[in-house]
Amino acid sequence: MKVTDLSPSEYGDFYRGYIGLVPTESTLIEGFVNGMNDVTNFFMSIPEKKWNKTYAQGKWTIKEVFQHIIDTERIFQYRCFRIARHDATPLVGFEQDDYIIPSQAKHKTMESLVEEFKSVRQSFITLLYTLSDEDLKFVGNVSGYATSARGAAFITLGHYIWHINILKERYL
Repeated sequence: MKVTDLSPSEYGDFYRGYIGLVPTESTLIEGFVNGMNDVTNFFMSIPEKKWNKTYAQGKWTIKEVFQHIIDTERIFQYRCFRIARHDATPLVGFEQDDYIIPSQAKHKTMESLVEEFKSVRQSFITLLYTLSDEDLKFVGNVSGYATSARGAAFITLGHYIWHINILKERYL
């Protein structure tokens, strides 16, 4: 299953930018596996002196952006899971800024963030292996928008790419 198999009716319009970043040549599983290596290598390549850098006052540090990627992956895995289990209960959104300070990302090492990411990502990969095409195509509701389980998964792939691009443009 590739991102080109995904219909725009399987995710909210807000996520179009993320979906557009997902490489069209890889399958969903390949995207998650390759992405784990890409994210790990990218963050480990950043010099330690830049980890707590922001590009403007009030913006997140590099470590906080990484924590946000991890937290969002957890949330979208949960959404994917619920929808894939054919749960049509509407799921609410979350306020990403509220998660940053309690995460204590500034006080974590890059190595611990990488391990946390790899653990969360591997869990998502394991979940995806257990889901049938029918499960992945099931449509639920997230933040008032029709969303399929595979839509939630593909959004996750585009989300990390989006943030890495911003880090490259504004932080590095």
